[in-house]
Amino acid sequence: QVQIVESGGGLVQAGGSLRLSCVGSGRTFTTMAWFRQAPGSEREFVASINWSDGSTDYATSVKGRFTISGDNAKNTVYLQMNNLKPEDTAVYSCNAQVNMPYRKEIYWGQGTQVTVSS
Repeated sequence: QVQIVESGGGLVQAGGSLRLSCVGSGRTFTTMAWFRQAPGSEREFVASINWSDGSTDYATSVKGRFTISGDNAKNTVYLQMNNLKPEDTAVYSCNAQVNMPYRKEIYWGQGTQVTVSS
């Protein structure tokens, strides 16, 4: 059984920092990523890491402020969020993918709330 569990959300003032954690189990994942969804908005990509080569990718809105990292062997990924802004307020969800030649498996966590006060 695949499980994706996030932690680390909370309330922080603008300019502050938070670190989110995500632990996956039950599969060996190819990539892990963070997405977020603010009230009334669609879910959007935040950052990703590809375990095959360690490459990372970021949304323009978080580049320079957020850092994704992790431990491939432990299927664990972190999102260090610095200089947080009120517009970063959202439910942050961890996404884990298993990429195979003819199929892709996608798994989601339940999400963790991040609230940034002005």
